[in-house]
Amino acid sequence: MLWRRGNLTMGILLVTLAAWVVFEKSGYTLLSLVSNVLLLLIGILFLWAKSAAILNRPAPPLPELYLSEETVNEMGAFIRAHVNDILSASKDIALGKDARLFFKVAGYLLLISLVGGLTDFLTLGYTSLVVVLTVPALYERYEDYIDSYTILGYRKMQQLYVKFDSKFVNRFRKWILEKQKLS
Repeated sequence: MLWRRGNLTMGILLVTLAAWVVFEKSGYTLLSLVSNVLLLLIGILFLWAKSAAILNRPAPPLPELYLSEETVNEMGAFIRAHVNDILSASKDIALGKDARLFFKVAGYLLLISLVGGLTDFLTLGYTSLVVVLTVPALYERYEDYIDSYTILGYRKMQQLYVKFDSKFVNRFRKWILEKQKLS
């Protein structure tokens, strides 16, 4: 629903565009920026606390930073459940039990590898944000045109599949059956 608030969406896009341009032109990385900001913050708080002790002033106001045991247990159970699901699926793939999942995972990993080889993480993040913020708005505006062209493309792909299946896959199946009959 964010794309319906045009000013907020434009603000987010402009701020992220400015940040992306600064990072790209300076050669600075997001990790080094976060590290330097945290270093600066810790340094300021340390000096503030030391100077407050020397000048008999109050220490810097910091919130109580702790995690309750209940929160940690909930996060651990959540993470454990998802990791176990991933490990179970990995085991099924490795043992050859789920060929469809294997091809799906292999395809996604190949796609991630190709995209990762073409761009860096910051550019990928910015491009993803632009797509997430603009595609729903464009689809909402041109929904009828997009749906009609999608249906047309789907039908065309079905026709191509039928042709491919009749020309190549059926021949291959017949060839395999003939080989099996001969042996």
